[in-house]
Amino acid sequence: MTTRILSISGLRGVVGDGLDPVYVAKFAGALGTMFSGGKVVVARDGRSTGPMMHHAVVSGLLAAGCEVLDAGICTTPTCGVLVQHLGAAGGLQITASHNPIEWNGLKPFAPDGSVFNRDLGQQLIQILEEEAIVWKSWSGTGNVSSITDPSEPHIRRVLRLVDGTAVRKHKFKVVIDCNHGSGATCGPRLLEQLGCEVVVLGGIPDGRFEHIPEPIEQNLGDLCQAVVTHQADAGFAQDPDADRLAIVDNTGRYIGEELTLALAADHVLSTRKGPLVVNGSTSRITMDIARRHQCPFYRAFVGEAHVCAKMRAVQAVLGGEGNGGVIEPQVGYVRDSLVSMAYVLDGLSSKQCTLESWADALPFYTIVKDKLECPRESVADACAALQTSFADAEAQEGDGLRLDWDDRWVQVRASNTEPVLRVIAEAPETEDARALCRRAMEIVKSTVKV
Repeated sequence: MTTRILSISGLRGVVGDGLDPVYVAKFAGALGTMFSGGKVVVARDGRSTGPMMHHAVVSGLLAAGCEVLDAGICTTPTCGVLVQHLGAAGGLQITASHNPIEWNGLKPFAPDGSVFNRDLGQQLIQILEEEAIVWKSWSGTGNVSSITDPSEPHIRRVLRLVDGTAVRKHKFKVVIDCNHGSGATCGPRLLEQLGCEVVVLGGIPDGRFEHIPEPIEQNLGDLCQAVVTHQADAGFAQDPDADRLAIVDNTGRYIGEELTLALAADHVLSTRKGPLVVNGSTSRITMDIARRHQCPFYRAFVGEAHVCAKMRAVQAVLGGEGNGGVIEPQVGYVRDSLVSMAYVLDGLSSKQCTLESWADALPFYTIVKDKLECPRESVADACAALQTSFADAEAQEGDGLRLDWDDRWVQVRASNTEPVLRVIAEAPETEDARALCRRAMEIVKSTVKV
């Protein structure tokens, strides 16, 4: 086994090289043991390895005495909504999010429909590591039932957030790139219910990705061109499990994942005041927007679980991560691309402007992201070298290392989902951000064996 990552947030690995049906069934059995054989919602994205994973998961849960509520192919945030909607003991989404096609994984949900927090995640890991799974006898095994129209409760919750009547009057034209992921099950449907004329790319959720699945600029050339060709008002790109969203404006310009949360925050905080929570790798744009709307602003460690925990602690009205993940507590404590799309369209409706002009009116920074393979045990050495090299910066430790100056910052941290070290830098000028990221990468490479 060379590539299997187990954390408080769940499990990811390469199928056949770290991720096999035996381990998957054990993971599901451990989760079923935690939930004492209760009802568990099971869903998956459209990856080709999904059926294998699904059968192993169901087997493990049934053997632990659970009642499996099978949602089939649906999005990660949909799974969270269903747990709460159906009063289940928890849920399990089969997905590797934006990871390449050879990966798959498991993401557990708590009884309230949120992602696992640290305590729940550590409890699950302990059961796995101590092999404390309670397998039931023949008379105590569970059963399976299918969920009819699993996307409907999720879409209904999202529609309640916005002025649907006003949005529908605009008859927005939208291109949505589902890239053959689970977003195809509900993304176009939501847009149609908001009165949009919808052009769908990759609308069959079979996991046959037409481009590298991470929704970053270099992977979305076809979407940018489609927005221009169809003279659309917006282009939306979902990742394979549809918890993240990247955006293309009406000119065909990629405005990115970072602006997804920024646009949603600018729209929500203009009328609903309250705290905004983001992670330590998110653009300063969100801090500027919170200040503009006179709302408290907080940062959490990177990771959905950490952001959600901070949101609960400060009773945030909105939160998320700069990877295109907006978290709206009224729908669920899960990143949600449907929420993002709805808020962007609602904002365009209320502002009576184009997406280009709205984006250009926000504070401008350039954020640059890079990564390299690095053994986890070498991360501390890399952070120490960076802190020495940038002694004039304000250092924040605990989630790798973040170094702040008055107008720029750089962060280095080990990924929670891939065996890599992430380096992120931001500055008002593009070349300054690139230079800062490049310099940090050079220091890391000269410090550790990569």
